[in-house]
Amino acid sequence: MKALSVRQPWAWAIIYALKNIENRGWPIHYRGDILIHAAKTCTKKEYQLAREFCQGMGIVIPELISLRRGQVIGIVTIVDCKFSQVASGWGMAGQYHWKLENPREITPIPYIGRLGIFEVPDDLVMEVVA
Repeated sequence: MKALSVRQPWAWAIIYALKNIENRGWPIHYRGDILIHAAKTCTKKEYQLAREFCQGMGIVIPELISLRRGQVIGIVTIVDCKFSQVASGWGMAGQYHWKLENPREITPIPYIGRLGIFEVPDDLVMEVVA
């Protein structure tokens, strides 16, 4: 199954806080379900900036120490992708906005992430999704 690594706390926000836009510098033509992998790295500065952004959206995120990292944590459906020069909601200006729907939590799967879209073996996923 296709997967995307997302740094924390953004990965958490996609699955648990209805973050419905993923900002990327490149478009995606794929539509359908994709695994959300919580990347292993997250600096305190990145976390603090994300925390402030989320607070502006009225969302309180968990402490960095309690966020899962280096694991697949959920599934979301990519339904659209558009470039935008305008920031709105979760979307940042000058980025491709991947429109996300139907976030689902799964039993976490320890896995090493990669850049771009990558594949996670179906047998690993079926054990926790079934």
